[in-house]
Amino acid sequence: MNTPVRVAFFGTPTLASTILEALCESPYKPALVVTAPDKPAGRGYALTPPAVKETAAHYDIPVLQPEKLDEQFAEQLLHQAWDVFIVAAYGKIIPKRILDIPVKGTLNVHGSLLPKHRGSSPIQAAIANGDIMTGPTIMLIDEKMDHGPIIAQKEFPIAPDETSGTLFVKMADEGARLLVETLPGWLSDELKATPQNHDKATTTSMLTKEDGRMNWGSAAVTLERLVRAYDPWPGTFTFWGGRRVKILATKIGEGNAGTNPGTVVQYGDGIAVAASDVPLIITSLQLEGKKAQSGQEFAHAYPDFIKATLQ
Repeated sequence: MNTPVRVAFFGTPTLASTILEALCESPYKPALVVTAPDKPAGRGYALTPPAVKETAAHYDIPVLQPEKLDEQFAEQLLHQAWDVFIVAAYGKIIPKRILDIPVKGTLNVHGSLLPKHRGSSPIQAAIANGDIMTGPTIMLIDEKMDHGPIIAQKEFPIAPDETSGTLFVKMADEGARLLVETLPGWLSDELKATPQNHDKATTTSMLTKEDGRMNWGSAAVTLERLVRAYDPWPGTFTFWGGRRVKILATKIGEGNAGTNPGTVVQYGDGIAVAASDVPLIITSLQLEGKKAQSGQEFAHAYPDFIKATLQ
């Protein structure tokens, strides 16, 4: 009888949960899951477990939730034999001492075609950048961020109306499939890792809510991509008379807006905002404290919005 492969999985959000579930339904069900500590959430700030913890509980897998990946935590792992560690959107830098514990190293499921879009927001960056293709990368982690050699990649197209919400789902599904397909060859030494071309690397940063503020001096195509890239988080917004307005959905208009960037104009039955080139049609938006409305509904509810200058 073959000895079961000993796997530990590191991950936190829903994307990682999808990958963990695929592993659990394969011959590589993890013996241990490492995830972030529970965090307060909701109006009552009740402690809420990460998605990965809930999946681990469903499959009856032991869970560790260390605040720090320190020596004490490393000692817990060193007491057992491990074949491979798998990381997917864990959210913490893993020290080299821990990376080196398993016999076959530590693999990462990254949400871009490395070396493009290293870092913490590759899915949003692919949309904002106007990329036509994307896909998951299975790589061997080293001490630098998304720097290690590549084991496998799977390319697929980005839809013209793609949001980061829809792309996260696709990336999780494709990444999970690729990982399960790749593990047999990696564990048997049939697959080899290939160094990245570091000269072609691009890097993304951790997003904040302020990153979603619309710069109306940009081209309309740039702004339209940003709205999709930051849907659902961190979202895009602007200010009208000191009040925050969420920009939920847009389309690129035609012709010159004939006014300064940031100025709201009538566009057919709806509204648009002048960008640096053509108007950006606002098809859905939400004034703070109010419900979301179509551009047409918003114009009827707030007629003084037309000709206003957004900040």
